[in-house]
Parts: sequence; structure tokens; C-alpha cells
Amino acid sequence: MRRTVSVAVGLGAAACLVTPAALSGAAPAPGEEPTPGQQQALDLGIQVAPKESGAAALTADTNPNPYLANLPSLTDANYFAWNKDMHAEAEKRAVSQRLAANRREAFGTSRRGTSARAVPTPFVHDEEEPAGTSGSNDSHVDAEPIPGFGTGATRIPAVRILGGLAAPPTSAPRTVTTTEDQGAIPLATPTGIVGAGSSVTTSVLGDGPHGPAGTASNDFDFYSVDVVAGQTLTANTEGSASTTDTILVVYAADGTPLVADDDSGTGTSSSLSYKPATPGTYYVMVGGYAFDPLPADPFDSGSGAGGADVGDYRVAIASQELDADFYSVRLRPGDTVGSSAEGAATGLTVRTPSGEERVGGVGTDASSLYPPTSPLIGGGNTAIAYVAEEAGWYSVEVSGGSGSYDVTVEGYRPGTQGDRGRRQTVLLDFAPGRVNTATWGGPGTRRVSPFAAFVPQWGIARTSARALENRILNQVRANLQAEIAGTNPTVNVDVLNARLYPELIGQENVSRIYVAGTIAETGINTIGIAQYIDPGNFGQEDEAIVLLDVLSAPAGPASSLNTYLNATSDRLAFVSQAVANVTAHEVGHTIGNYHTDNADEVHNMMDSGGANFGVNLYGVGPDNVGGTADDENIEFQTDTYSPVEGFTGLEDTENVTSWAYAGR
Repeated sequence: MRRTVSVAVGLGAAACLVTPAALSGAAPAPGEEPTPGQQQALDLGIQVAPKESGAAALTADTNPNPYLANLPSLTDANYFAWNKDMHAEAEKRAVSQRLAANRREAFGTSRRGTSARAVPTPFVHDEEEPAGTSGSNDSHVDAEPIPGFGTGATRIPAVRILGGLAAPPTSAPRTVTTTEDQGAIPLATPTGIVGAGSSVTTSVLGDGPHGPAGTASNDFDFYSVDVVAGQTLTANTEGSASTTDTILVVYAADGTPLVADDDSGTGTSSSLSYKPATPGTYYVMVGGYAFDPLPADPFDSGSGAGGADVGDYRVAIASQELDADFYSVRLRPGDTVGSSAEGAATGLTVRTPSGEERVGGVGTDASSLYPPTSPLIGGGNTAIAYVAEEAGWYSVEVSGGSGSYDVTVEGYRPGTQGDRGRRQTVLLDFAPGRVNTATWGGPGTRRVSPFAAFVPQWGIARTSARALENRILNQVRANLQAEIAGTNPTVNVDVLNARLYPELIGQENVSRIYVAGTIAETGINTIGIAQYIDPGNFGQEDEAIVLLDVLSAPAGPASSLNTYLNATSDRLAFVSQAVANVTAHEVGHTIGNYHTDNADEVHNMMDSGGANFGVNLYGVGPDNVGGTADDENIEFQTDTYSPVEGFTGLEDTENVTSWAYAGR
């Protein structure tokens, strides 16, 4: 029986961004831990950084790109400003001559021949489902096959999928009137929706007993919806751009927050969709943006932290069956797929042959972070990239509103698996002297302190610096080689010390990772930052830097190694492990890995910064002391994407890493 791969385009949880309105309340100091409410918002993908706009929001010395940076605190990140900038840059890149040249070279060398040739015109696949209808290709198992696509010699590695999403049945929405207090699940205003249906409400944030005239702890408005099997819950708000930046959250009946949005689109202040796995009563919460935006207890209307936007808003809520189209394409292990969507399609999702979601995005495009040598496409409404683990039929899901769409899917072999069978070197530089910080958005060339200068701050003699460097080198080598059991059987990479191999600096196929310097010296407020995120590893000379002042700060912050050191610690073992993991994290970006969720139970090498540094990245065990027997060996593995960055599904960082160093 043939295994099918589905590609579907449909509605999903939107990327959660912030608006450039003024923010009430002071930001925590750099590195300060978020409050429980802020952490919950971050886990849902709601940005909680101060709302800045214009050039100030994008100044790297105060706000480096959070997709590339390992930040001491995620509350320092301004995802709204960076996403806006990234989308603009992605559009420029999509029509650039450089991208066209990269695609010509990649298509020419990714097949069995060695001669470069023109980019093949993508063949067109017209959706077989009749226009305006649904039901024939609406799931992974029913995906419409595209047999001509593939990276093998007899197939074409580029396809344009032309299709349409059917509009849901229309009905006049119920007009719902609200009465305060409706600020908690038990007090929710019924929408009257049971199964298919819709409602519209005009109301006010801030007029309840917990608004500015009351306790000032924030006014929340909850609405109840009964969703039946197969239905999707959608909600969108319109507020005032000057005063009422709304957020939307869907809660389960037990108070678990399920999905949220604060994307500040034109006209629609927030918009989300959620398809429950089980039918039941769900609760849509409308709130005003705040630095700590969610109620601490959704069963207590007075449990907010204050400072939220107030004013009039309109909310439309619906439960309906939405069309989504799935297409299946055949992939080989290591195939690197790039896809972009235009027209009515705003979402793309890739699923494995077994139906497991691997990567999805709605209005998400990080293609501007690819290196200049990458052939992967971007631009349009959304763009995603994926490295296949196994051979078989994968599905691509297309989602969005209703109407016609144009989706492009392209496939490449990994960048190091061309006709030359390149072997890559990762060069660790512990004493670079002067570094061009403009590589990561910094102010230019600056002198940075060597790694050895920080060793005494961990209670280790400076004379042990060389021994510590060797241990870090060996651990990074293990992270990238010995501990990688991905589907590429021959990982092909060297990890060397620049002090011993200075002749390799600046050479082809040599990436350079600096382990030196401070925030003050570089002007970059981060622990580490990579130059690019490179799915498929099409650029082999990328650079990254790991700064050492936060890691060696006095005990207290979760990001400082000293917080986990005491008299029982094996200091050499712990410091070398932690610094090596931070270094491998930055290398992971340069070879195509995005951040993963730092709030779940999986401790992954690519977990994002902020809270939980000790257990997630440094490997501190249950005794909360580093350098003891219960420390965990952190590795690249499968984990959920960081919610705040907009991607959904499971990222197999081990597989991405293994194919980045594919060789022949």
C-alpha cells in the first residue's frame, strides 16, 4: 500500500506579534526573569517586550534579532519590529538576481549531472478538486499526489500548485450584547454558537470592575463557544490603532490556554483559528495589550497585572468547517524543501509520511535570515523550509481564507552534497583580538577580551584556560559528530581551534565561531548570536559569536553559570559543558536550526533563551548544581518550535544537523 504525503493550505494559529503602541509599565532589567504571566504569554507566542517602532526598535545594540540571538531574557525581544523588517527584506530577496543565480547553481549540482543549467521552469499542478468545493483532498490521508516532483534524476524539483480554497457556508451572525463582569471563564458571555455558526460583538475594554476606574488590574472579556467535531474556531478583533491593541486567547474549559494572537494586522487587531482535537465548550478571551497581558487565573476576573490598553473593539467569532487542501510529494532523506504561498493561501504545513506535523507557518517568513548563497525561496504570504528525515510521500497543507492560491514547492539536496563533496570545518576562536561586530548588526570592528580573561570568574585558575578550551572543543565536536544519529550516516565535519590552525581563517568551507568578548565590547545585548539561519547549509563560511560576560556574571540570574556552582561542583566539567552547548547552539543556527520551546519538558540544544537556561541548555540536573553526577547531556533532538517565533510542529534538530554536514 502506497504511503502518501500531504501538503495542505488552511487556517492555523497566526504568528503573534506586537503593535508599535506605547507600553505601560517598565521593562525588566536585561536578564531579569519574566513573571509567571509573562512566561505564559511567551509560551503562547504573545510578545511581551516594550513596544517600540522605527529604527530604535531595530537597533542591534539594544535589541538584536531574537531569531538569531540567544537572549538573556525573551522580554528584551521586539518580535513585532523584527518580523516587519524580515518580511520586507524577504520580499526584496525573492526577486533578487542573487537568488536566481543561487537557484541555477543548486539545480545544476543537486542532480546527478555536474554542469550548471538554467533554473527549470516549475511545472504546474492544477488542483483536481473542482473550484468552490471541498472534501476530496482535505486531509493528510487524502492528499492529492504530485508524482512528477522530486530531487531524483527523473523528476523535476520545482512545482507551482494552483488551486482554490472553498468559502464556508454563510449565515447571518448573531449579535451578542455583553454585560460586565465577564472577565473569567465562569462569567463568560455566551455567543449562542453550537456547532456551525457565528457571532459579532461590539464592546469595551476597561469598563468593568477591574478597569482603570476600578481595581485597574485589567479588564478581560470572555466568550463561550460550543465547538463540534471537525469544526474550526475562528476569532478576529478590530480596535483602535492608537488606543486599543487587542490580544486574543482561546482557553479550554479547565483554564488551559491553547492558542493566542496579537498580530496587529491592518484593520484586524488580532486574528486566530483553532481546530480542537475534541469537541466541547471553549472560551475566547479578548484583552488589551500589556507588558504582562494575561490573567494569572482565568477563573478570577481580578487576577490581571494592570497596564493594559483600553477602548472600544469589535470581535467576530465563528465555528465552522474550513477548507484546507493537501498535496503529497515524494522526498528522499536529506531533501531540503522550500515553499512559499501567495493569493488566498496564508498558511503552509509539511507532514511526514505518518502524518506528523514537522513545520508549519501562518504569515511567517524567515527567509531573509538565509545566507546570500541559499537557493531556498521566500516572500509571499508565508514561507517555510524543511529537511526530510526519511524516504516517502510527505504532505503539504495549504490553508488560509477562501479563493485562489499559488503555492511553490522546490526541493534541493544539502549544500555540502554537491559535486565536490565538501568537508566543512567549524573553527572555534577563543582569542580573536578584533572582531567585526557588524556581521551581527553591531557597530563595527571592536577589540574583544579573550576567553582566558573570564576563566577566573568561574573560580578556575587562568592557567587552566587552555585545558578548558580543549574540553569545550571536544564537547562541541561530540555535539556535532558523535551524538548525531540522524538519517545521514556519514556526518562530515571537523571542529578545530583557530589558535592551532590560523591558516584556516577566512578559507572556503570554514565557519568561524568566536568564544570571546562582552556585551559592552561588541555593542550587542545577547549571550550569543549567529550570522544566518541556513536550512540545508548552503553557506559554509557563516560566523557566530558567544559572549562571556553574562555567562560569568555573579551568581543569581538563570543565565549565569555561577548560579549553579558551589563547593561540590566539578567546575572544569560544568563550565566546559555549558559553554560548549551555547557554542553548539549558535553553530546550530548557521546550519539551519531555529529556536525550540524552552518551556516544555524536552531539553534541546536549540531551546530559546530566557528562563530555564540551567536545565535546558547548560545541563544542570535535579540538584540544581552544575558539575555533579546528575547533570544532563544536552543534545540536538526533536522538539516543538519556539511558539513566539511563529512556526508550528516538531523540529528535528538532530536530522537538520546531520544533513548539514552531508559530504558526498
